[in-house]
Amino acid sequence: MPKPNVREQILTTSLALLHGRGYNATSVQDITEAAGVPKGSFYNHFDSKEALGLEVVQRYTEHDAGLPAVLHEPGVAALTRLQNYFKALVDLGIGMAPDCGCLLGNFSAELSGQSPVIRQRVNAAFDEWTATLTEVVAQGQADGSVSAEIPAVELAAFMVNAWEGAVLRQKVSQQRAALDIFLNVLLGKILN
Repeated sequence: MPKPNVREQILTTSLALLHGRGYNATSVQDITEAAGVPKGSFYNHFDSKEALGLEVVQRYTEHDAGLPAVLHEPGVAALTRLQNYFKALVDLGIGMAPDCGCLLGNFSAELSGQSPVIRQRVNAAFDEWTATLTEVVAQGQADGSVSAEIPAVELAAFMVNAWEGAVLRQKVSQQRAALDIFLNVLLGKILN
């Protein structure tokens, strides 16, 4: 039987715990117990909890249910790709525990004043997401399917910001209405 990858166990477990509980509410002891590894193993693989937090953000942005692939689907019009992406994103948000939220949004609220390096990594993740959406919005504007009234980068940033606000509202209200409103406005007024 192959030896389990302890680093991977810690990282996978940490992603789930930090996303569900939050950074400050999760101790290294909580992580190692949930991962089923000795506490010393944590420090063999990560210099600090903050270093782990940076890797959790990276992992979260890399493994977001394959949704970015929807944005780059060959042969599908840019507007349709955007519509399909946000429908899938809302479905994903509805499928999560209502109090879970988005890890990027959670870390933004919880750690922006506490950890400059995590704040910078989360900001970079938002910038990367915005850049990906900007590219598709620009394609839609070029083919006339997306209004060019607002510059592509501003429209993409608005969509990311509105999504994060809707997820935060869902987390607070424990109801999906905020995600439904987000999708209805986005598809009915902005991406129609």
